[in-house]
Amino acid sequence: MSDSGSGSDTAFHTPRCVVRPWDLADAPRFLDTYRRWEVAQWLGTHPKTVETLDEAKARITAWTEQNHAASLGGRWAVQRREDGLVLGTVVLIPLPDSESEIEVSWHFHPDAWGQGFATEAAYGALRYAYDHGVEEVLAVVRPDNHRSLAVCRRLNMEHLGRTTRYYGLELELFRVRRGAGGHGSNMLND
Repeated sequence: MSDSGSGSDTAFHTPRCVVRPWDLADAPRFLDTYRRWEVAQWLGTHPKTVETLDEAKARITAWTEQNHAASLGGRWAVQRREDGLVLGTVVLIPLPDSESEIEVSWHFHPDAWGQGFATEAAYGALRYAYDHGVEEVLAVVRPDNHRSLAVCRRLNMEHLGRTTRYYGLELELFRVRRGAGGHGSNMLND
C-alpha cells in the first residue's frame, strides 16, 4: 500500500484513516465521488455534479489554495490506511461571513457509506479543531439529508433547530463544544 498521506502534509490520523490534502493524483477518485448526484445533491447553495477530470483537477487545485490560505482547517481527503483508497472528504472551515464560527462537514463516496468513516473522520476533525484552540464547532445539514443528520447525532452534537443564516438555505444547525464527549470519543485515540 502506498501511504501518500503519511508525510508532513497529513492533517491528522484516525484509527482507520489518514486525513490529508487532496492531490491531483486523486482526481479520478474525486471525479467518481462528486459526479454522483447522491453525493452532490447535498453540497453547496446550487448543487451540481463534477462532470470531467479537468473539473475535478480544478476543484482540487482550488481547495489546495484555500487550504494554504486558511489559518485553521481545510478540505481534506480521507484515505483508508488499509489499502490507500480515498473514501471522501472531511471539511473544517469558517462558516460564510464568519471567521469565528467553524463548520465541520463530510462528503463520502457511496461505497464508504454505512461503515462509520464519516463519523470517525469528523471526530478527528473535531479533535484537530480543539487542539488548535477552537471551543465550539457547528454543522449545517439539509433537512432531508438523513445520513448526515445521523452523523451529527453520533457526534453527540446538540441540535439547535433550523436556520437560514448560512448559505442562503434553510438548514438544520448543530453544535458541539470542547469537552462535550459523546459516543465514539475513543475514536480520537490513535
